[in-house]
Amino acid sequence: MTLTDGVNIAFGIAGVIAQVVVVWLLLSWLFGVRVPLITRTHAFHFAFIAATIAMLGSLTYSDILGFEPCKLCWIQRILMYPQVLILGMALWGKHKGSNALIDVSIVLSLIGAAVAAYQSLMQLGIISEGACAADAVSCAQVFVKEFGYITIPFLSFVTFLLIALLVHHKKRHG
Repeated sequence: MTLTDGVNIAFGIAGVIAQVVVVWLLLSWLFGVRVPLITRTHAFHFAFIAATIAMLGSLTYSDILGFEPCKLCWIQRILMYPQVLILGMALWGKHKGSNALIDVSIVLSLIGAAVAAYQSLMQLGIISEGACAADAVSCAQVFVKEFGYITIPFLSFVTFLLIALLVHHKKRHG
């Protein structure tokens, strides 16, 4: 097994776990099901961990494994990396629990999820590459396809949704 295979499997498993949590949080939000105390108490912690793993994962793929990011990947990085700082400040800074930080995190996450969904649809051939095809790295190029469907933009999409739902949940339930 190569380093790339190991990284892909690790992120693939993390992606499946994140998908389960996203579905669970969506169902609890839509149907008013109370979530366990650990989620209510540590939602910011989990969101911070997710953002940190996403940041380190993207750096691993580009700087260690040598996958050059495309234009849409850079946009997703621009929307994800500040979340580590924003969520860290919401956890430990003088603005601890700030609604402004929570709102910024939700907005960044929803925009990031939209960009990641767009790129995922592009990789599936549902949406045309358009201007991305002219770049050095095509936005439709698939570097990773773990478990038959988990790609880098799909991981990004799930992570952005996870962060948005966790932060929203914390804002609603304190």
